[in-house]
Amino acid sequence: MGGERHLIRWYDQESHTEFDVCADDHCQRYQGIAKATAPAVFEAMHATTGQVLVYDEALCDARFSKSCGGMTEAYAAAWEDRQVPYLTARYDGDTFPAGFALPLTDEAKATRWILGAPEAFCHTTDHTMLARVLPSFDQETMDFYRWRVTLAQAQAQELLRTKLGLDVGPIHRLEPVARGASGRLVRLRIVGERETCVIGKELEIRRALSSSHLYSAAFVVQPEPHQARVPEHFTLIGAGWGHGVGLCQIGAALMAARGYAHEHILAHYYTGATLHTLYRRTP
Repeated sequence: MGGERHLIRWYDQESHTEFDVCADDHCQRYQGIAKATAPAVFEAMHATTGQVLVYDEALCDARFSKSCGGMTEAYAAAWEDRQVPYLTARYDGDTFPAGFALPLTDEAKATRWILGAPEAFCHTTDHTMLARVLPSFDQETMDFYRWRVTLAQAQAQELLRTKLGLDVGPIHRLEPVARGASGRLVRLRIVGERETCVIGKELEIRRALSSSHLYSAAFVVQPEPHQARVPEHFTLIGAGWGHGVGLCQIGAALMAARGYAHEHILAHYYTGATLHTLYRRTP
């Protein structure tokens, strides 16, 4: 077996130089104004026209994801290695659930969190509410707060060849190297017969282990057979949908349904940010 390679990449401005964010999974996955059809949407838009989210007198980079899985993630886990004070990790609820512990950067604590089903704003099976939040093609499964994917040995090898150009041979182990504060993997070691490689960050891991992309990088790996030198397949048990940074769309929807005002929701997901009115809508 050769030395260990490192393939660390994140997707941001280099992917779209003429605008700040795109409508794909590595930014916002915005579905466009054509999806906004309910009268309440336009009422909210008109009522908040001219309001902006600000931190330290600068406009916020208000990232969001579909479901944080119970814990939001810090900016640096998904993109460049810098701290954004209002994009930090926090529990998606009011009181942290008993039976679990922080930090989720710790492997044992992250494993317990992911394999468990702690209460959180985004932990819901309310299909009526979810249908209002999710487009029809995202409602094919509701198993995104906690999910399970199984990769056969040959399938995992082929994905690595196709997605990353890695020919590691039979895969011995998929090992967590580093996790973000939400439990999402930011470094994953692939130990193969021919080569060992560490990949990251979170979206690259998701892309490498799926024909499209995994719901999130917050997962634990269960090889089967467990003690085999070359497992026949790997089961990934995961939490959440998306990078987890900033606002959790499903969590925010549940908060709104429970009567939380939009100011409270934004303060919950964007720590320390405040709303400012730059201008008002004219009649």
